[in-house]
Amino acid sequence: MTDHLRIALVQADPTVGDLAGNLALARAARAEAAAAGADLVVLTECFLSGYPQEDLVLKPAFVKACMAAVEALAADTADGGPDVVVGVPWAEKDKVFNAALHLAGGGIEARRFKHELPNYGVFDEPRVFAQGPLPGPVGVRGVRVGVMVCEDMWAPDVTECLEETGAEILVSINASPFEVMKHDRRLQQAIARVTESGLPLVYVNQLGGQDELVFDGGSFVLNGDCSLAHQMPAWTDAIRITDWRRSGDGWICETGERPAVPEGNAAIYQACMRGLRDYVRKNRFPSVVLGLSGGIDSALTAAIAADALGPDKVHTIMLPSRFTSGVSLEDAQACADALGVHYDTVSIAEGVAAAEAALAPLFGDRPRDVTEENLQSRMRGLLLMGVSNKLGSMLLTTGNKSEVAVGYATLYGDMCGGFNPLKDLYKTQVFALSEWRNQNRPEGALGPAGRVIPQRIIDKPPTAELRENQKDEDSLPPYDVLDAILRGLVDEDRSVDEVTARGFDRATVARIEHLVYIAEYKRRQAAPGVKISPRNFGRDRRYPITNAFRDARQG
Repeated sequence: MTDHLRIALVQADPTVGDLAGNLALARAARAEAAAAGADLVVLTECFLSGYPQEDLVLKPAFVKACMAAVEALAADTADGGPDVVVGVPWAEKDKVFNAALHLAGGGIEARRFKHELPNYGVFDEPRVFAQGPLPGPVGVRGVRVGVMVCEDMWAPDVTECLEETGAEILVSINASPFEVMKHDRRLQQAIARVTESGLPLVYVNQLGGQDELVFDGGSFVLNGDCSLAHQMPAWTDAIRITDWRRSGDGWICETGERPAVPEGNAAIYQACMRGLRDYVRKNRFPSVVLGLSGGIDSALTAAIAADALGPDKVHTIMLPSRFTSGVSLEDAQACADALGVHYDTVSIAEGVAAAEAALAPLFGDRPRDVTEENLQSRMRGLLLMGVSNKLGSMLLTTGNKSEVAVGYATLYGDMCGGFNPLKDLYKTQVFALSEWRNQNRPEGALGPAGRVIPQRIIDKPPTAELRENQKDEDSLPPYDVLDAILRGLVDEDRSVDEVTARGFDRATVARIEHLVYIAEYKRRQAAPGVKISPRNFGRDRRYPITNAFRDARQG
């Protein structure tokens, strides 16, 4: 019986479907852990396939390739080096499971299948995976290790079963996506499981962006007394070696580094930055392009892009019309200069005039309205997409959650683009994050330090500049009011009466509810963007486009 165990926690960034690349990552991590004398290497949920795989799991050829990859990794363990716990889709008896496999001695020593399959928010695992039975522990160098897969830790049943069947250390492998305050929620769940069982717990979480999800890492170890023995950094690829010793009261992990985990705006900015960086990198775009209007949304998007990719990979273009003010021209140039990004100016005036002339016979003597405003936005989208096609840069769209919620955006215009870093940020958050970035250079940022968004951009009233003297608040309530209403209606799914009871005008709340519903068709065609909130527009919230229900009419 051993009295010492060395466990390596691997916090890395796999790519969905890149089986060869993920296998290479796993092998490199195991080699590093072996050099440090590790007995066990713990990788994350579905590491070899990447996560979430969505309907790739329904493709037999994909699952077969995943199983071949894990068998190759298992063969490596014949070298006498560390055992491995790794997640992978695994087919057995005409079912596919979200599995954690224990690899040792050149083969697969044990398989444990995820029992708690989440079916809420961004998760719909019962669609693609079969439920596994309650697990027992696996033997690692004479130690009984209770392996759990992600959601298994969020309910007491799996922990209770592992404790009752003799587990000495709990190991939870995870692909738990970021949202605001998520780290604290994970930690509280882990503390609950440790309190119930009296067993120490290893929590290893995935890192990196996958479409609209971003994984923040932040892995940790709790001892049996609920004390924090190790905290791995968030947002950073890392391997942590942990030393364990058997005592009369069970296994104890020696205390190691415990860096603070970013919170608030620091965490949100990291999520936007990492989500954009990985989307561009994993989809093999060389650079990005965006329209820089002199407004706050495009300025913050440019800042995030410069920080994520480097200023040399960011191409900004000002596309003025006859309604674009001199202030906007000055502010866009100043922002590009502060960030050090490439900046061009391309007028849309001639293109808009040509479009209006072509349509004049059809429009007749009808007065100008939002149609002509949208022509300007769509001309910008047309030109930006042309640059994207010709130069190979991915076009970023810059709309915020407030605008996307109520449809204050032009389909095939300012909604054009392949990715939107601000998609899950309300306008008030955009202002706060811009102020924060001017005072902080995020860890890992490739952009410059100091004030990168001119203060005048932050201070001036938001406007689309599609007609004379236009302001956003001509069409919408003030953003602090709008965002508070939207948080109730969208993030919390509250009724119109419940939101009104918070002190808002009922007619305003009812109007906002109506705007949210009728904009659903636009959101279905919007670019993906980083999930920040518990309820983003995307996988979290799935409403019908054809929808006659209005809660306001029921009251």
